[in-house]
Amino acid sequence: MNENFRILVVDDEQKVLNVIEAYLIKEGFEVLTSMDGEDALNIFKNEPIHLIILDLMLPKMSGEEVCTKIRATSSVPIIMLTAKIQEDNKIDGLSIGADDYVTKPFSNRELVSRVKAIIRRTYRDNSPLAELLIINDGDLEINIEKMVVKKQGLPITLTSNEFKILIALLTNPGQVFSREQLVNKAFGTDYDGFDRTVDTHIKNIRYKIEGNPKNPRYIISIYGMGYKFQG
Repeated sequence: MNENFRILVVDDEQKVLNVIEAYLIKEGFEVLTSMDGEDALNIFKNEPIHLIILDLMLPKMSGEEVCTKIRATSSVPIIMLTAKIQEDNKIDGLSIGADDYVTKPFSNRELVSRVKAIIRRTYRDNSPLAELLIINDGDLEINIEKMVVKKQGLPITLTSNEFKILIALLTNPGQVFSREQLVNKAFGTDYDGFDRTVDTHIKNIRYKIEGNPKNPRYIISIYGMGYKFQG
């Protein structure tokens, strides 16, 4: 499954880069590396990249800034690396567009497992749905195959995780999902994340697709139960 998947690894420690690169190449991935934020962003703009492993503490441009700039134009999966361990830091990373979060020191085998899981979830062909979904007379348009979402004709950018949650909800309209059920539906049972991050993803999706995120018309909270899609 790993042939032709290209991963960009960004870290300011050469030793860390070398080890991660070796593990990924062993698994059949093609790997590009960078040691600063500006260079990483230039590589991303000029090379086809399927996943990014991104350290937060970088010279020239921080990992958070790199992530934010990439998210302005792309839904490419991003795994953040950091020595920060508090849950608030993880939520902050997810809120700006990260798909997963790994704290240092970490197991390289675990990191590779997460890479493979995200690649599998993001690029598998698992949707028999219509290619284009049009909702509320074109207020929302979702091209499932191309992972493109438009709001009133204008493109908006969702992370791969946000896109999967949106698809899970809107293809089961009216059905209420608990956080755990939504994680399983969107990402599969092999997902290693924690279900409370669903709240952060939902908040981000609402901000992007709702006219009034505080009074949503599409993704509705059901107190004590979870979320449902209506529209």
